[in-house]
Amino acid sequence: MANDASNEPYAELRQVVKDHLLRYGGEFAPWFAVRAEGAYLYDHTGRKILDFCSGQMCATRGHDHPAVVEAIHKSCREVLHLFSGILAPAVVELAKRLTQLLPPNLQKVAFANTGGESNEMAMRLAKMHTGRYEIVALTGSWHGQTAGASAVTYNGGRKGYGPVVPGMLAIPAPNCYRCPVRHCTHKCDMTCLDVGFAMVDAQSTDAPAALIAEPVQSSGGIIVPPEGYFPRMKELCAERGMLLLIDEAQTAWRVGSNFAFEQMDVVPDILSMSKTLGGGLPLSATATSAEIEEDCVEKGFLFYTSHISDPLPAEVGLAVLAVLEKERLTERAAALGKHLLSGFKELQARHDAIGDVRGLGLLAGIELVEDRDTRAPARDLAKAVHGRALELGLVLNVVKTSNASTLRFAPPLTITQAELESGLAILDQALSDCTKRAA
Repeated sequence: MANDASNEPYAELRQVVKDHLLRYGGEFAPWFAVRAEGAYLYDHTGRKILDFCSGQMCATRGHDHPAVVEAIHKSCREVLHLFSGILAPAVVELAKRLTQLLPPNLQKVAFANTGGESNEMAMRLAKMHTGRYEIVALTGSWHGQTAGASAVTYNGGRKGYGPVVPGMLAIPAPNCYRCPVRHCTHKCDMTCLDVGFAMVDAQSTDAPAALIAEPVQSSGGIIVPPEGYFPRMKELCAERGMLLLIDEAQTAWRVGSNFAFEQMDVVPDILSMSKTLGGGLPLSATATSAEIEEDCVEKGFLFYTSHISDPLPAEVGLAVLAVLEKERLTERAAALGKHLLSGFKELQARHDAIGDVRGLGLLAGIELVEDRDTRAPARDLAKAVHGRALELGLVLNVVKTSNASTLRFAPPLTITQAELESGLAILDQALSDCTKRAA
């Protein structure tokens, strides 16, 4: 990075960061992003940085995709924002286009901004429809930072804020590498699911409304469930009169199909979508059945926010869906995801610190360990590799699980195979450099 004397305006900005910006999740990167295009960021010194996080896992069509930029311009020429009870044509068209991709029981949809909001809406629908209030989630989950969503987020942010919303319960996530009930090794037989529901039954006040889950846990460490897990989960929910809520914030279109639940052989009662729908802008959606919607409306369902059904993100959502279809990005995610996992396996053969490789489509992770036999998490190494990769020009992420030793990769769906290879080469060097330092 160039020195402050040659970048005086940015030196001043760094001081403003130090003096005035509230830190909300760790320290900020030591450079400023001044431009972004495709799979790359460009910092204030002109350095080109490969982004394997798609921003905050949201720029799934690449940074500043021309279709997204044009959709923003279109909305600026027409209408940006309306009273929540007034609809722009783009909102209606987006509802039509999105529900064409969904099964018959998910034909009623509403558009908000963040994943937290879409999950709040899903849980409120479930509570009102069932007349109950208990919501079950998986350990390692991340569903948002609003009140209800944070109450079912078990991966972080639970300590120091006092009581959460009542009625929130947790069951063990199906982590095949680190079995939560110390029962399985590598192959999950779903004992954790049976144990989890036994725990729910023991704690419940007989008011179970729903279970909310990510099809692949991302912040929880890229946890891919075993075959049959979600159909069995839905059976256990149905036995208790509970709805199944699936949160596809990070998995929709990214894992090689429009929605991950299509690969899990299950259809949720309520579906939430966010990050991957907005192309980098704040857009989320909640979909459910006409029956549930009608019942909740009759009971007085309310979910007004300042930016629900906003025209601008709806225009972008339409552009995103058009790009997905035109560029066949779900198929690309499936093919390139296999290539990425294969590359990680090759690195695992050369680096003993890689204990496990897992993922689905272009959502993947490698877990670093101090020893493959003990599987002791290599937290310091993960942090070091993250920092070294950034120095070498690659943005990746250490997920904030309790182990904090899993590196997450979620590159744009528009990434090329050559760009994937470049990222793998940087990761290889970062691992070599950091393990040599530790030796």
